[in-house]
Amino acid sequence: METTKMKLYGYWRSSAAYRVRIAMNLKSLVAEQVSVHLVKDGGEQHKDEYQQINAQELVPSLIIENNGQQRVLTQSLAIIEYLDEVYPEVALLPCSSFDKATVRAMALTVACEIHPLNNLKVLQYLSSELAITDEKKTVWYHRWVQEGFTALEKQLAQHSGLFCFGDSPSLADVCLVPQVYNAKRFNVDMSPYPNIERINAHCLTLQAFIDAIPENQADAN
Repeated sequence: METTKMKLYGYWRSSAAYRVRIAMNLKSLVAEQVSVHLVKDGGEQHKDEYQQINAQELVPSLIIENNGQQRVLTQSLAIIEYLDEVYPEVALLPCSSFDKATVRAMALTVACEIHPLNNLKVLQYLSSELAITDEKKTVWYHRWVQEGFTALEKQLAQHSGLFCFGDSPSLADVCLVPQVYNAKRFNVDMSPYPNIERINAHCLTLQAFIDAIPENQADAN
C-alpha cells in the first residue's frame, strides 16, 4: 500500500466535497483540509492559484504526495474510486461486476442526473445571465431533485437494506446523503421518498457520516 500524505481542497457546503469526506471517514483516512470559499470575493475557486490545481475551478481536489512527488485528482467520484482501489478496506463497491454496476448506477443518478443541474454555478447562471427569479429558480431546483429521487426511490425498493445496496455503506450512500442534505436545505418535500429518508436517517447515525456533515466542518459559516 502506498504511504501518502493527502490534502483535500473543498468547501463545507459543497456536496461533491461532502461525498469525499464521507468516503475518507468510512476508510479512516486523514487528509489536511483546505477551504476554497465558493462565494466570497466572487469565488476563490476562480483565482489563479486554484486554477493551477483544478482547471475546472471546482471542488473537491485531492493532492496526493508520495516521496515528495505530488499528484492531483479532481472530480469526486474519480477521487472516491481511486481511494477505494488503493485502500480496499471498507470497500465502497461490491465484488460482483453486476452488483458493482448497480451501485454505480444509483450513485450516478445523483451525481450525473440531479447534482449538475443544481450545482452552484448553474444556479448562479440562472440568476445572473438569464435573470431568473429566486422563486422560479427554486422551481427549477425542485424539478430535477424530484425527478431523480423518484427514479432512485424505485431502485432502492429493489436493492436496499439498511443502506442503498444491502446492509453495507457504498458509493451510492456516499452520493445520496449530501444530495438529501441539499434537498432539505431547499425545502424539497421528502414525503414521497420513504426509502431515501430511511436510508439517510440510518447513515446519519454513523460517525463517519456525522463527522462529514457540512456544519461540522472548520470552514462552516
